[in-house]
Amino acid sequence: MTEVLVLVDHENGTVRKPTLELLTLARRLGDPVAVHLGPGADIAAPVLAEHGATRVLAADAPEFADYHLVPKVDALQAAFDAVGPAAVLVPSSGEGKEIAARLALRTGSGLVTDAVDIAPGDDGPVTTQSAFAAAYSTTSRVTRGVPVVTVKPNSATPEAAPAAGTVEELAVTFGPLATGTAVVSRAPRESTGRPELAEAAIVVSGGRGVGSAESFSVIEDLADALGAAVGASRAAVDAGWYPHAHQVGQTGKTVSPQLYLAAGISGAIQHRAGMQTSKTIVAVNKDAEAPIFELVDYGVVGDLFAVVPALTEEIKARKG
Repeated sequence: MTEVLVLVDHENGTVRKPTLELLTLARRLGDPVAVHLGPGADIAAPVLAEHGATRVLAADAPEFADYHLVPKVDALQAAFDAVGPAAVLVPSSGEGKEIAARLALRTGSGLVTDAVDIAPGDDGPVTTQSAFAAAYSTTSRVTRGVPVVTVKPNSATPEAAPAAGTVEELAVTFGPLATGTAVVSRAPRESTGRPELAEAAIVVSGGRGVGSAESFSVIEDLADALGAAVGASRAAVDAGWYPHAHQVGQTGKTVSPQLYLAAGISGAIQHRAGMQTSKTIVAVNKDAEAPIFELVDYGVVGDLFAVVPALTEEIKARKG
């Protein structure tokens, strides 16, 4: 059977959920071969095997940490040359999309970014994307080279399918460009204990209607009750009420959770572009004419400072 490369997104061997989704999608096309770059392959291998990886190509070198991106592209190209895959799947993060684009250019292959689905076709894999703020879905296939596809988080439900997951050392020769951009410092991101925004199954977002940075506590309380990530509209971020890293929208992050709850967000097209592919959308807004109500599954017309705390308390009560 043909093989499909999956670039592993991990933190020192702790595999992130989008990779498990990619392995699930890859099994539709062939046998998944995971590419693990950096430390922790021995930790990651059992998880990757449990979700269908027949092999784990592992490489660890100081270049991955000391230099920006290009060493990882060199390593993924080495895996590409060694395997001759039918497709390459990469998580659709900022880093993932740049790695995928560079690999596609090097291999003379077509690139599809931000796919929300992928399936086998008579002439190669067929991908689905959301376009024009998710108002349309498009299907496409790569017509030259090997398809290189980045897939948005939460596009598939991870499914276990135990496989061998044999760890094999990946030989990598770094090119002259690998050391072109050095990483001079790192600062750990402060942990909130909440899920990563782009990967979260539930997102609770606040907008202009929240009114202040202090009032965002009502959004955080609901998110914590649901085990959700916290998002914010551009208006809230521009006002300095919440960090830019949490902005959802065209100039922020794109999310596609199982549940998206928007409180005090009017629903401008820029915001909708970042969350419209959410599976279930709930909005709370005191303006019955707010554009957000055009796309919701459930809408509540009311004061968020009355509705959201009441919802938080009800959730806590039901959780016991």
